[in-house]
Amino acid sequence: MLKVDRINIFYGDVHVLWDLSLYVSAGEIVTIIGPNGAGKSTLLKSIVNLLKPAKGGKENGKISFQGQDLARLSPEDTVRLGMAIVPEGSRVFPDMTVLDNLLMGSCTEPARSQRKATLQEVFQLFPRLEERIQQKARTLSGGERQMLAIGRALMSRPTLLLLDEPSLGLQPLLVIKTFETVREINRRGMAILLVEQNVQFSLEISQRVYVLENGKIALEGKASDLLQSEHIKKYYLGGYR
Repeated sequence: MLKVDRINIFYGDVHVLWDLSLYVSAGEIVTIIGPNGAGKSTLLKSIVNLLKPAKGGKENGKISFQGQDLARLSPEDTVRLGMAIVPEGSRVFPDMTVLDNLLMGSCTEPARSQRKATLQEVFQLFPRLEERIQQKARTLSGGERQMLAIGRALMSRPTLLLLDEPSLGLQPLLVIKTFETVREINRRGMAILLVEQNVQFSLEISQRVYVLENGKIALEGKASDLLQSEHIKKYYLGGYR
């Protein structure tokens, strides 16, 4: 479904991602873990074309989705193809209502034509949003804003959902609920590429994992195998499993 092939990303003269490759197959949950500053959010921005692969001033590497090269497409085009991203930080339109935030997610065809059905699916996942439907987004709690950010992405009816730190800043019970929701979205047939600091939970719901360190893939493999890795235990699970 998604293939990232040897991309390099720079911020000015700073080389952030180095010859990075990964893939996501249909129906998978794939998790990317790594320390702060490793380039995880940069990778997601590159996939949706907010950043372009470049080296020495020239484009290089390749990102393809459903077999289509994304090099010449805009971020809006990636949404039309079936990708949606939920950026870090529960970003919503604060002075718009919950309903209007959600409707903003269904701005493409065929999403507009299926808006009513999708809205009900979102409310099934997040009943609290239906209860808050006419409230301004700025009045919501942190957990509710995260629900809204995910719900808005789902309104575009993606086949691949990119999630950047969905549990960040949430209370423990809401963290558990967030991962249950991610698993349920996947059960409904959606592939998910997840960036997450909560390594224990994210590996338990994933099929495969990439460990990103210093802009490079340091480890990759089945989540069940990496949960037993001494490197993962020492640096990401506090030495415990």
